[in-house]
Amino acid sequence: MSASIIRRTMFNIVADDLPAVRDFYRTLLDMEVIYEAHWYIVLVPREGPRLELGIIARASDVTPPAAAGRPAGGGYLTLIVDEVLVAFEQAKAMDAEILDPPTDMFYGQRRMLVRDPAGTVVDISSPLPTMTA
Repeated sequence: MSASIIRRTMFNIVADDLPAVRDFYRTLLDMEVIYEAHWYIVLVPREGPRLELGIIARASDVTPPAAAGRPAGGGYLTLIVDEVLVAFEQAKAMDAEILDPPTDMFYGQRRMLVRDPAGTVVDISSPLPTMTA
């Protein structure tokens, strides 16, 4: 039996205030809205890989009950950008909840952690600049 072919890649954030979460990602990372209803919003990067970021109303009939409770369990969203320091300055300008400022990690990334208005922990990272001789 062959494996299913992936047609779309999407991460859904369960939220009570959809516009606040939409505006967070639009402002912080310049994401574009490709679908918007009162119960669901889909954002995508303007450039780069096609990740769809869904924001779904906690009270929606289609939100899985296991995902609607608080706190959400065990996951966080990672977004790799060209330069995390730009996102850090934008997060500060937005007065976003910064959990960890940009930190150079042992695995070759510079990472910062923020929390979106729905409570999702977001890891925003970029490759460390290479050292020159």
